[in-house]
Amino acid sequence: MAEGPWLTVVGMGEDGPDGLPPASRAALEGAEVVMGPPRHLALLPELTAERIAWPVPFADGLPVLRGLRGRRVAVLASGDPFWFGAGRVIAREFPEGEWRVLPAPSAFSLAAARLGWALEHTACLGLHAAPLARLRPHLTPGARALVLLRDGAAVAELAGWLTDLGFGATRLWVMEALGGPRARVRQTTAADPAPGDIAHPVCVGLEVAGAGATIPAASGWPDELFAHDGQITKRPVRALALSALAPRAGAHLWDIGAGSGSIAIEWLGAHPSTQATAIEADPARAARIRANAAALGADRLRVVEGTAPAALDGLAPPEAVFIGGGLSAALLDALWSRLVPGTRLVAHAVTLESEALLATWHGARGGSLLRIALAEAQPLGTRHGWRARYPVVQWSVAR
Repeated sequence: MAEGPWLTVVGMGEDGPDGLPPASRAALEGAEVVMGPPRHLALLPELTAERIAWPVPFADGLPVLRGLRGRRVAVLASGDPFWFGAGRVIAREFPEGEWRVLPAPSAFSLAAARLGWALEHTACLGLHAAPLARLRPHLTPGARALVLLRDGAAVAELAGWLTDLGFGATRLWVMEALGGPRARVRQTTAADPAPGDIAHPVCVGLEVAGAGATIPAASGWPDELFAHDGQITKRPVRALALSALAPRAGAHLWDIGAGSGSIAIEWLGAHPSTQATAIEADPARAARIRANAAALGADRLRVVEGTAPAALDGLAPPEAVFIGGGLSAALLDALWSRLVPGTRLVAHAVTLESEALLATWHGARGGSLLRIALAEAQPLGTRHGWRARYPVVQWSVAR
């Protein structure tokens, strides 16, 4: 086997090798095997290298690539392989030193240059195989986004989805095959019929407009965003719970007795790298949690049907735990013995018995004990009066 990396990932543009820098062209000319999607292979000139079409699904190509060790291999990828591309998967599958990556301008860079948009102020999402709802948190009037889609049918699906949410006035720029001779840009709105002859690869620029509901950037999302059967931590109390849970990048939450999933879903909305597991014993509520997560762009939420603490077995350890339902001495005992030091634990109680339990644990373990008593103005005859909600006692502590 020759010295140095045997595997080179070459970022390709739509104009083929002619637009590549010298290092990328040299990697193609010196390769014994070139592997990539048929669209990219068709852009290559005559080479002495063997050509292998990367199969679908993508994971099926990895065993083929492993079997090529010992030969000089070039893998073709779109634009920048580390921006919603194959680079991350290859870097994970093969040891450092076996591979190198030679990127080209990404579709996002080409689209931003075409539209005159600043990338640092534009949301960029790869939705080739991901749900459109991942765009949901970015839907606020005036916001801009660049979205990579699989084909023309997905563009029509995106337009219909935006219109159904009340954002039919959103301006769309449909950009095809940017950077090559087939490049084309057309402008429309989400409410208008999508063009029927859209060619792959396609990137859509969005400038959001409309009267649809937006997701706040702060804790305490409107209750109306969540489907529920009444089992939901209401907005003001949820905001206080999330403040106590203190979401941070990369942290994992256990939401025990999740009800509608509102706590876990807002936790995931705090940062794109957060993780959450919702534990719910009722199958109908568990299904509702999944639907809420899918609708609000939190499809990475894991839902476990079962009763804690038994349902916690095998779960990745959390950095924070919220108990919204199923509070008991047995659960607290199990959590205290299981959680690592530094884990934040927040529990809510609404009954006298569960309040007494939290008061006992607060006396033994410390932390903060907070009684939340809220009242809302309600019609009272021809005037208004205060209607009190059931008070909630919150215990928060670091293990």
